[in-house]
Amino acid sequence: MKKRIGTYLIGLLATGLGFQTTLKAQDPEFSQFYAAPLYTNPAMAGTAQCNRRGSAGRAAVNYRNQWPNLPGTFVTTAFSVDQHIDGIGGGLGLLAVRDVAGEGLLTSSSLSGIYSYHLAINRKLSMRFGLQAEVIQRRIDFSLLDWEDEIVGDRGFIGQTKEEFATDVVTTPNFSTGTVLYTSSFYAGVAVHNLIEPIHSFYANHNRNSRLPRRYTVHLGSLIPLDKKGKTSNSFSPNLLFMSQAQFTQLNVGFYLNRGPLVTGMWFRQTFGEARNSDALMLLLGFRKDRFKFGYSYDLTVDSKRGAVRGSHEISTTLEWCAKKPSPRLQNIPCPSNW
Repeated sequence: MKKRIGTYLIGLLATGLGFQTTLKAQDPEFSQFYAAPLYTNPAMAGTAQCNRRGSAGRAAVNYRNQWPNLPGTFVTTAFSVDQHIDGIGGGLGLLAVRDVAGEGLLTSSSLSGIYSYHLAINRKLSMRFGLQAEVIQRRIDFSLLDWEDEIVGDRGFIGQTKEEFATDVVTTPNFSTGTVLYTSSFYAGVAVHNLIEPIHSFYANHNRNSRLPRRYTVHLGSLIPLDKKGKTSNSFSPNLLFMSQAQFTQLNVGFYLNRGPLVTGMWFRQTFGEARNSDALMLLLGFRKDRFKFGYSYDLTVDSKRGAVRGSHEISTTLEWCAKKPSPRLQNIPCPSNW
């Protein structure tokens, strides 16, 4: 989802000048989508396990610096914490996300509360259903924008604009939902974010085109042990994620490979629709020690049309802790976020 800042700026200027256009904003994304489980699907709240023996709590931090060699890059940070609680029949989660674009020109911050209900369909099959309530605040710094009437001869932007600025802060509620179905070796999930498509325009004369469109996510994968005894410390996990938001659609296909404490991974991202292209090859290297996990990934842009945006960096860290009492009713989910 690469055109966020262009979408916002063009939409802002077009609305301010009185033009009508159809433009959509987009949510930020993470290449390590399973290292940000609550952001990928609210049904993932409470799915951590303590050494695969019972329920656990989990705290995760994700950092993404997209196209750092360009001026006005995109930097996204997320923090989440979640825990399964037997007394409420599911998991609780808290998710905070901050996205900065254009060297502070446009910032978006959100805080979410999440509940996921756990249902054991039978001894081998389980399901979780999640609900997410969110507050989003978007802020724009008009002082960082240049306007045509500020140009003075060949001296540049030194004049004072007569442009009438709108509010520089917009706060809106938002809601999302998701579900995940899993056995001990397979998982599949669906999530729908931005259910009410909140309005994010900084101007009062907004219309439906200034709404944040729904984001649809489908993800699935499997866990294949490489040891004869079936231990998951050495395992292979193919997986994919399909995501669509307005006219932007993408497919990530790849795998995790675990060898003891080390984990490697590789994915290929293909975009469709108006931005159709072979987008990036994503490479991951990480490790896990006890209940701590760290991962670094690099997005290698393979689209020859974007020679100036050759890579993006992403870091994830996760810390887990055991619940005081194990939950015998829980079925282990083989999602890579639990490795």
